[in-house]
Amino acid sequence: MVDFSLWDILRNLLLAARWTVSLSLIAFIGGGLVGLVLLVLRLSKVRGVDRAVGAYVQVFQGTPLLMQLFLAYFGIALFGIKTSPWTAAAVALTLYTSAYLTEIWRGCVASIPKGQWEAAQSLALNFGEQLRHVVLPQALRIAVPPTVGFLVQVIKGTALASVIGFVELTKAGSMISNATYQPFLVYACVALLYFALCFPVSLVAQSLERKLHGNRR
Repeated sequence: MVDFSLWDILRNLLLAARWTVSLSLIAFIGGGLVGLVLLVLRLSKVRGVDRAVGAYVQVFQGTPLLMQLFLAYFGIALFGIKTSPWTAAAVALTLYTSAYLTEIWRGCVASIPKGQWEAAQSLALNFGEQLRHVVLPQALRIAVPPTVGFLVQVIKGTALASVIGFVELTKAGSMISNATYQPFLVYACVALLYFALCFPVSLVAQSLERKLHGNRR
């Protein structure tokens, strides 16, 4: 048993929390970029593309994130690529995030009245210009609160990366717990740090929702 003070536990957990934040940002930003591409493809009405993107979304929404992490970690290695836990976690969480953001944003675009599309067409705008100048700016106001709110799910989802050996907050908590034999104290600190990461994001999402919905009235 290693003698750890409360400060030692918190200090080590804070160091590990950096990786939780880094992984969350990579997954959220990367997933957002991929999700935006998938959204445009889905709205393009190209034959077969909508179904393909829909199938992609269903696969990632219909399977556990834990399984996706395992498949990324062991699957990438099948192509002869040396896979690290960091790479596998980043890839899996980025794809997972992109599937959910695509669906969130599709719903926001679908809420734009059909008359807006027709008005854009009457101005002789092509599909890309319709999205860029008319539809997406309006959908953005609706999409911001749920998009920011989904970041909370991404942060919590990073905890599962511990199962493939990625040392983030949860994995660090497990290692410290094994060394100190103080699981309740350690995991209480882990929970507190997750709350400290997620609660401000939730407040921002709620604030944006009130502000944007208030403006819409």
